[in-house]
Amino acid sequence: MTENPSMPAHMPDVASSAKAAVSGTLDWVGMSEIEMPLTVVADNDTPRQVSARVEAFVNLPKAHAKGIHMSRLYLALDKLSLEQPLSLQSVKGLLEEFIRSHDDLSDRAHVRFQFDYHLRRPALLSGNEGWRNYPIALTGRLEQGKLELELEVEVAYSSTCPCSAALARQLIQEAFEHHFHGEEQVDSEVVRRWLGTTAGVVATPHSQRSLAQVKVRLSEQLDALPIVSLVDAIEDALKTPVQAAVKREDEQEFARLNGQNLMFVEDAARRLKFALEEQPELLDFWLRVNHLESLHAHDAVAVATKGLEDGYQPR
Repeated sequence: MTENPSMPAHMPDVASSAKAAVSGTLDWVGMSEIEMPLTVVADNDTPRQVSARVEAFVNLPKAHAKGIHMSRLYLALDKLSLEQPLSLQSVKGLLEEFIRSHDDLSDRAHVRFQFDYHLRRPALLSGNEGWRNYPIALTGRLEQGKLELELEVEVAYSSTCPCSAALARQLIQEAFEHHFHGEEQVDSEVVRRWLGTTAGVVATPHSQRSLAQVKVRLSEQLDALPIVSLVDAIEDALKTPVQAAVKREDEQEFARLNGQNLMFVEDAARRLKFALEEQPELLDFWLRVNHLESLHAHDAVAVATKGLEDGYQPR
């Protein structure tokens, strides 16, 4: 290797040689908001590149140590970005490298990847397809050889209020009685045409865009990130995920699905809890549903967990 004449033969390493001015242990030290491209393998989907933001930490249990080697964390991440896809096994290897490169300083490691994952989703009836974006976070933590892996996903959907639906039906009934008052027999075709007018449907229930935030603990025995299967389970449970490509027939079907799947925030949370309990590969889960109210200026929220001892806690 040719030496660089402009580089000093010896450079000071303050992190290794200096003592901390004030002693004390630190839970985590590292970097956040690291910008990095990564290749992601999810379920049976084609590997794809995503733009990620990463945080990488190790602990500092030595009270008098000045600091950690942050460049070693970054270089391990960079190697992963260039040479391996993001998978549960590569995350485990990365965390082991974090600790190995700090074997004189640290015995715990943490990493979190955040990125958007796009899926092609079919329209409800028209046969078209479009892209839907799902915010994803993958977190790994290694301590005393024990690995914890968490996958987090956010899914947008529509929720239609059962109370407003009942009130709207009442108004439609009253409008019918008023319009056809005194008629002993009513022609069905006349009624059908009347129902197709604004006078016939005088009120509609309110709906709102809603968000399901789901965190799951994963077994390290899984081969790939279950992003697609988790999104599918959430959307199948809720029935009314927001759409991408929409023609009139798709919009009408979406209206029908909303009408047949009326739900308070409690209903949505229970649907998701039941669906996640049916996934044996998920060791634990936490969920929060947020109905971004169109009637109120505040949101309606429900939270649920699997309920394991020492598992996720409601918050």
